[in-house]
Amino acid sequence: MMTETPVPGLITKLAIPTIISMLVTGLYNMADTYFVGQIPDKGTMATAAVGIVFPMMAVIQALGFMFGQGSGNFLARMLGAGKKREASEMASTGFALALICGILVMALGQIFLRPMAEFLASGDVDGETIDLTMQYARIILIGSPFMMCQFVVNNQLRFQGSATYAMVGLVAGAVINVGLDPLLILGLDLGVTGAAIATISGQVISFFILLAGSRRGENIKLSIRNVKINGYYILQVLNGGIPSLIRQGMTAIASILLNRAAGQYGQEAAIAGMSIVTRVLMLMVSAMIGFGQGYQPVCSFNYGAGRKDRVRQGFWFCFRWGTAVLSGLALLCIIFAPEVVSLFRDDPDVVEVGSVALRYQAATLPLLAPIVMINMMLQSIGKGVKASITSSSRSGIFFIPAILILPHFFGLTGVEIAQAVADVCSIFLAMPLAISELRKMRDP
Repeated sequence: MMTETPVPGLITKLAIPTIISMLVTGLYNMADTYFVGQIPDKGTMATAAVGIVFPMMAVIQALGFMFGQGSGNFLARMLGAGKKREASEMASTGFALALICGILVMALGQIFLRPMAEFLASGDVDGETIDLTMQYARIILIGSPFMMCQFVVNNQLRFQGSATYAMVGLVAGAVINVGLDPLLILGLDLGVTGAAIATISGQVISFFILLAGSRRGENIKLSIRNVKINGYYILQVLNGGIPSLIRQGMTAIASILLNRAAGQYGQEAAIAGMSIVTRVLMLMVSAMIGFGQGYQPVCSFNYGAGRKDRVRQGFWFCFRWGTAVLSGLALLCIIFAPEVVSLFRDDPDVVEVGSVALRYQAATLPLLAPIVMINMMLQSIGKGVKASITSSSRSGIFFIPAILILPHFFGLTGVEIAQAVADVCSIFLAMPLAISELRKMRDP
């Protein structure tokens, strides 16, 4: 299937469930953001608190993706080369590493909860918002082992061509999350505590469904006997997973700096507005990453099998269609920016900040298609250094200087335009790196 099925149809078949899976991942936090915004008298502070905790969740997700993408990329290349034993050992080892890491994050997070909450927020945020942040973060941390391991199993299923199983697991968790949010947050008046309980409930359900799916059909079965925590497998996980860690980790750092800058120049209303924009854009970015993840197993498998013509063909197919779809979504965001932001919070100050930021970021949204696809291709063919550079550009290399410098000159406007500036710079960095590898694949 991977080496003979026409590339556009194969990628589309694999991408549809991965797009749904990534959209569902984006919905986890978006659901919490929406419903906490409806809390009487505390909606803006609660929205800000959920936004403040987002970087912590991004770190957990980053680590999960590192183990999942790292083990999954290696697993797919080994299957393409006919080496099933190595693939089986990597699957179990990647899962075990994620479980250990998740337990450590949970323990350390609980110990340093207040200092972490104060660090993630701005000094201009009041004490009640910090208390809400701690309430939300304390429960989210309990679910961190499940969150990390679910990303590992999800990615491993995708790289084996079982994207539908991966989709079912995440969708089931999202349904639980969205269903529990209004009941716990508003019905039982649990506020942000209810939002956190709903979120980790969805993650636990997702984990067990994905784990069951990994034992069906011809998928590689996870087994403690196949766990080989040694230098070779750790290095392979890092080589294939570090770009994902950097991409998601930079998102966490960027979110911290964004929250602190927004708090300094606009307090809770600005944090809430930028948090809403981040969630909305993340939903579209998640869809594009899902499209790229549909390409990744095709890329890894065919690269391992020596079919580099199919790697190139798949890249340009994703490039063209991704740019077209994001262009349409960008136009809608520019036209309906105030309406989109007000869906989450009807505070005029929040809507004002969010509308301006959403329009700026939507203007550069089409650039995400080539940026994401270049990173996915480089990561899948084992070009770890180049993939790390491209994955860190949008939220790190360019965004961090932008968010540190621009607000000093333009105030709150500098906060609102920082991501758009970073996106423009990122495309100029990514394209030469991609072209150099595509040319090598064309040579006999």
